[in-house]
Order: sequence, then structure tokens, then C-alpha cells
Amino acid sequence: MNSPLQMIVDCDPGHDDAIALVVAAKYANLVGVTTVAGNAPIAATTRNARIVLDMIGSSAPLHQGAHRPLVAPPRDAAYVHGESGLDGADLPAPSRAADSNDAVSYIIETCRATEGIWLVPTGPLTNIALALRSAPDLRDRIAGISLMGGGTFGNRTTVAEFNIWADPEAAAMVFEYGGKLIMSGLDVTHKLQATPERIAKVRALPGRLAAVLADLFVYFSDVYVSRHDNMLGGAVHDPCAVLALTHPQLFTTVDQHVRIETSGELTRGMTVIDKRGLIERLDPNCTVVWDVDAEAAFDVIVDSIGSFSN
Repeated sequence: MNSPLQMIVDCDPGHDDAIALVVAAKYANLVGVTTVAGNAPIAATTRNARIVLDMIGSSAPLHQGAHRPLVAPPRDAAYVHGESGLDGADLPAPSRAADSNDAVSYIIETCRATEGIWLVPTGPLTNIALALRSAPDLRDRIAGISLMGGGTFGNRTTVAEFNIWADPEAAAMVFEYGGKLIMSGLDVTHKLQATPERIAKVRALPGRLAAVLADLFVYFSDVYVSRHDNMLGGAVHDPCAVLALTHPQLFTTVDQHVRIETSGELTRGMTVIDKRGLIERLDPNCTVVWDVDAEAAFDVIVDSIGSFSN
């Protein structure tokens, strides 16, 4: 059997980040977890990450990162995730604080010490950009970057997805870093929905973790259904960035060129994907994930939860 992929998950939990951590812990070697401000302020995202790691019994190191974007003002997504970042369930208290407040140094030192780690950012790309800027040699040390963000439509503005919109300068740096890059944007993540039927599969599992995550799914999905015209459940965005690595057979991808708009009055934070059929189109710099076998992908999520819930 092949050895599991090595990952550092850089996240801003967030309901879907929590699920991404569970899937990564099940199907990859979760080398470490770093946090960034995004869905909630940094103290909350770090607290939430520790709680999730506690609940799955993970000893992966946890390092707190950037408390604000490189240039943009800090803005969170309490309108989706609640003030805590994980509203909707009775959560235990975290066992302890983060192992450090220097996620960027942790990323650099760990990736220099061990070749072939995947960076899997599921929040704003601030920590990843800072690490690449401080240590450009990481490009040749890491396996690549698999991120959740972007798409051909937006959820924070007409054309900008939240993670890219929150720190477009950092995103621009990441998309230009020159190594392997995989983007799971809204085009695919909106196809993986936590419908009532799928949440029922989680609810049917034994154990506290399943009960807590089912409650989180309900809260998250109620927000999505109430805010969209034709959604049956919450878009389970962040696990796609993990599953695109651990279960690539479930996804449809195309290598394309993607750039980040940083200055447009109406388009700041847009991922500009070159879909032209012209021969002179730009060479690909990114593997864009477009489609998913949603039923099979959610079954992997259920399996992951079940393996830690007792």
C-alpha cells in the first residue's frame, strides 16, 4: 500500500474546515495544523481547531498564524458561521492553547525538514503567502498546494469567493509561486452539499463526534438554504481541498491559467480563469477542480467521521 500523503492543513474553522480536518486525519498523515483569521478572528479559529483535534484524538501540532490579511482590513464570516466560527453545537472546551503563535515559521521549518508535504489551505492564504515570501525555496520542497477558494462566481461579491476576497494580495502571491497548485473553487464545492439525507447519515453514526458534527451541519445548511435560491444544503467547501488529493478519482479537473484580480473596483478578489480555446491562451499554472461525485465524496466524509466517533 502507498504511504498516506503528508499534509499541513492551514485553516480558519469554520464548519467546513472542521470536516476537512477530520478527513485529513483519516486519509492523510496530518503533519500539523495552522490557523489564520478568516471565518472568525484568529483566537476563535485557533480555539476551534484545537477543539476539533481534541475530539478526533489527534496529537498533530497546532500553530496560530496571521491575525489579519496582508493589506486588506480584517473581515470575518460570522453571517455564515456565527460569532464563534462554529455556532450550532455544544462544543467541549479546548484542552490547551496553540503550540505557538508563529505558524509561518512552523510551515517553513517543517517543510524544509521534510520534503514532499502538501500545504492544504482552506481559509485566506495569508500564512501560505508569508511562508513562500520568506522562504522561496519551499517551492522545491513541498509536494504542492491544494486550496479551497475561487471559482467563476462569488459568494462575498458577485465575482469573489470569500477566501480569495479576504486577502487577494496573498492569493496573488500563491497563484504565482510556480509550483504544483490545485484549486477547488465554488464551481465544485457548491455541488457537494450537506443535504438533510446526507446529514442523516452522520446523525446515524454512534458517538459524540458524529452528534456534534451533525448539529454543525444542520446549522451550516440552514444558513445556506436560507440565503440561496436553489440549494438543498450547505456547500461543504473545504473537504474538497483534502479529497482532491486523497480521492482524486472523485473529481474532474482541467489544467488552466488562473490569476487574481487585486485592484478592480467591482472585481477585487476574482479568480480570472483562462478558459479560452485560443492557441495563444496562457500556459496553465493551476489544476482547477470543476466537478465531483458528490454522493461518493460525502460517503468518504461520513466514513471519516465514523472512524473517530465512538
